Amino acid sequence: MAYDRNNVFARILRGEIPCTKVYEDEHVLAFRDIAPQAPTHVVLIPKGEYVSAEDFSARASDAEIAGLVRAVGKVSAAEGVAATGYRLVANTGRAAHQSVPHFHLHLLGGGDLGARLVAGG
Repeated sequence: MAYDRNNVFARILRGEIPCTKVYEDEHVLAFRDIAPQAPTHVVLIPKGEYVSAEDFSARASDAEIAGLVRAVGKVSAAEGVAATGYRLVANTGRAAHQSVPHFHLHLLGGGDLGARLVAGG
């Protein structure tokens, strides 16, 4: 699947659509989900053009991969869920309900998440 430069996350990265930013560095933008599925629900996106986890793992630089992993740690600490627990979700493909064709992670926490398996998007 080719990357769609007009997907909503690409437009957020270009500043065409506003977001509530919680973290940003040279490789990652993290912002609050507009339809939160938990008290803490942050979306982390790499700034590069990657469609899926497979695409990201195959083509991203080591710095981009490390940057995303480090961003998870920074955001979870800043959001106060590092000590209490959180879930990371990456929906990949239609069957997993990936609604935005730009690789991203959902960080969910802030309470008992129970058996919840998916986050929107």
